[in-house]
Amino acid sequence: MSSGVAARRDAKKLVRSPSGLRMVPEHRAFGSPFGLEEPQWVPDKECPRCMQCDAKFDFITRKHHCRRCGKCFCDRCCSQKVPLRRMCFVDPVRQCAECALVSHREAEFYDKQLKVLLSGATFLVTFGNSEKSETVVCRLSNNQRCLILDGDNRHEIEVAHISTVQILTEGFTPGEKDTYTHTSLLGIQPTLEGSARATGMFLQYTVPGVEGVTQLRLMAGEDANASRRQAAAWLAAMHKAAKLLYESRDQ
Repeated sequence: MSSGVAARRDAKKLVRSPSGLRMVPEHRAFGSPFGLEEPQWVPDKECPRCMQCDAKFDFITRKHHCRRCGKCFCDRCCSQKVPLRRMCFVDPVRQCAECALVSHREAEFYDKQLKVLLSGATFLVTFGNSEKSETVVCRLSNNQRCLILDGDNRHEIEVAHISTVQILTEGFTPGEKDTYTHTSLLGIQPTLEGSARATGMFLQYTVPGVEGVTQLRLMAGEDANASRRQAAAWLAAMHKAAKLLYESRDQ
């Protein structure tokens, strides 16, 4: 990819909406797949009462709209100002108690897991039904739109084109067999139970201009402990990312 194309993909602009200032991609097509669209606000004339506590709005009890769900609340039920990075707001914005709780949980992804995904980790990758594997460094691109696999060759997978993510996990409970779980962006939300450690990932995705579904498998290597820990941390972060992708598509 040329530096000019990369620059256009990463370019951002400041826009003002009724909800506040947002730093959004210059081109809508290059938005993060983890992002959420701003909701339509419930019209003032359709909410004479708080949609949480049923308090009647008047000159003293003013109405406020939650920037995440768009519903109408009194100040008591919508007083928290919380960062909402999935909608690209520059400053913390007013949210109802339920939405604020969700946004607080998502902040951990942006503050911790996203950094891990951007840093990358080393895996053994197998493409399709091939029995041959190669060593690659897998990371999320800076604009969050692609998984980049750097090895003997460079591969880029559009996150928006991923249809299935399966996180393979190994349990550590003594006396039990290895346990594996998976998550599908087509309808099954991911779970990593107990002390299970992520050991690999199976992806299915589409490639523009190519019929059918392409697949690959990433497995953490068995070399240095530090490398295995980094790979396990990357897979756990990808597990979090898969949940956000599922929620974005289900919106």
